[in-house]
Amino acid sequence: MLRIAIEAVVTATVIVAIWYLLFSRYNRRRGTVVLHWVESACATRGRLVETKWLSASRLQAHFSFATHWFENARITIKLLPRPVPIQWVLCLWRRQKETLTFEADLDYSPNFHLEISRHRWLTQRPKEISNPDRNWTISRPGPVVLTTRTEWTHELTPVVNTLMTSRGHSLITVRFRPDSPNLAATVPLEALADEEATAAFLTVLKDLASGASASRH
Repeated sequence: MLRIAIEAVVTATVIVAIWYLLFSRYNRRRGTVVLHWVESACATRGRLVETKWLSASRLQAHFSFATHWFENARITIKLLPRPVPIQWVLCLWRRQKETLTFEADLDYSPNFHLEISRHRWLTQRPKEISNPDRNWTISRPGPVVLTTRTEWTHELTPVVNTLMTSRGHSLITVRFRPDSPNLAATVPLEALADEEATAAFLTVLKDLASGASASRH
């Protein structure tokens, strides 16, 4: 009986070790591909300086950009914790997404604190809405901004307008603050399907940075 228990423990340990190694390699390959997209997208504006894996599912890279772009820029790629089965299952159950977070300082630090989170709500399934048997009156309004600010200052308008355009639709969160990093933005990896999509993401970031810095002039 003891021998069977020992063999079971050894077998389970080997399986877990193989699982960890295989999915660690998978995450590293996936992280490297995404990093390559970012590096190629900003090849004419910046260069990759340093990369390091913070864990088996988190990759961080530092970039150096041309003047008037970004300073002290870094990206953090957060992948699903595939090497650890229990954590992976929990992430899938919570519907957590793989993300890329961009952080940087701007030429002119914004003189305001702003944190934006994007949410979408749907009260009915699309099939139920399009059901011809239901007498629906469908209205498609534009984006709605819910804010906790009591006063809407002029420097916020360019930032929010950029986020409300189609080019900024994929951003999950955006944060501006006077302290470093001045800008932080998170996007799901599924929105960065290739080098072109990654370049569009960097363009949105530049537009956001320009709008925030303009408030200091």
